[in-house]
Amino acid sequence: MLYRFKSKAGADVVMLAESGDAVLRLMGCEPAPQGILESAALPGLIQALEAGVAADDAQFQRAVDDAKATGEPVPRRQGVSLRQRAWPLHELMQRSQREGADVVWGV
Repeated sequence: MLYRFKSKAGADVVMLAESGDAVLRLMGCEPAPQGILESAALPGLIQALEAGVAADDAQFQRAVDDAKATGEPVPRRQGVSLRQRAWPLHELMQRSQREGADVVWGV
């Protein structure tokens, strides 16, 4: 399954199911084939997304710090980070918030 997030405020953002599910869960939303992020709720959803990405970054940094402290090889991120995956949707949500537009998917 693909998520195609749409808003009148910007271009569509497409995510694979695994990434889309993770991002929706970070915002406290239940993954579903269809949904809406209402413009009035966007400020809180953006904050939740930013907090989730910051927590993911902090967890990775702790792993790097722990490896350095114990003299082990420093871990490398595998693939694309959560920050990189979430950024396009984050940008769309910010534009939508400024313009008072909803973000929808599956419609």
